[in-house]
This record gives sequence, C-alpha cells and structure tokens, in this order.
Amino acid sequence: MATVDVSASDGVIFDLERVAREARWVLAQFELGEAELSVRITDDPTIHRLNLAWRGKDRPTDVLSFSQREGEPGPSEVEHLGDVILSLDTAAVQAVDEGHSLEQEVRELLVHGVLHLLGYDHEDPDDAAEMAEVSTDLLERLAEGERSG
Repeated sequence: MATVDVSASDGVIFDLERVAREARWVLAQFELGEAELSVRITDDPTIHRLNLAWRGKDRPTDVLSFSQREGEPGPSEVEHLGDVILSLDTAAVQAVDEGHSLEQEVRELLVHGVLHLLGYDHEDPDDAAEMAEVSTDLLERLAEGERSG
C-alpha cells in the first residue's frame, strides 16, 4: 500500500485521515503500491508565498504539485512521487462557487494535484481533455465508493 503523509498548517483544521485514505485509493488505481506521497493542507498566505517563490505568480492558488519523479530515479525501491499542497481557504471559496461541499472540493484538488505528479497536464487542449477525463472518472468512482461504503 502506498504511504501517504498528510499534514496541516497550524490553525488549519480538516479531516486528514480522509484525505490520506482518498489519496491512497487514487494511487492504487495507478498500481503505485510502494509509492510515497506528501499532502499538506494549508491556508492562502502560505500557498501564496509558495506560488510566488516557485511559479512567479503573486497570488494564492488552490493546489500546487511538486514532483519528485523528474530526473534519474534514485537507489530506493520506493517511488517518491512528490508533494501536493492545497489551500483550504481557496477550496472553501471554490466549493461555494461550485455549489458543493468543502470535502468534495478538497477531493477534486487532491485528484488534480496527484494527476500532475503522475505526469498529466492541462497546458494544451488535448492534454487538458485527457486529464479532465481521467479526473472525472476517478472522482465518480471515489464518490460511488463513498456512497456504498
């Protein structure tokens, strides 16, 4: 089973075990059993600083992904996928805008971030369509599992 480390910034409260469970499920769909993933739930000021430092964008964002899959693999048998950082502040605003729960928005951002770590992108229209299709499929199956389980 994949190892998923989920943490939250000081003052940020969310169901971290749920995020870990859903992240492990997503990784299992790609047969990444021995992979390691880190997820950090944070706030807008923190993600704003990261977005500025790493992407040159002077604003908060909803999710950032920092891949460890680039370059030559190291000697470890465990694949270190990287880090997904989510802003709970931005997720809360987007959940209201989309008319769904905060839990659903965090799930969507988690899937989006993990897909980026797995090499999916949305810069060109064909890639965006493929990423959207994979994301929709995963989110539907996750929601189905939640309803039945």
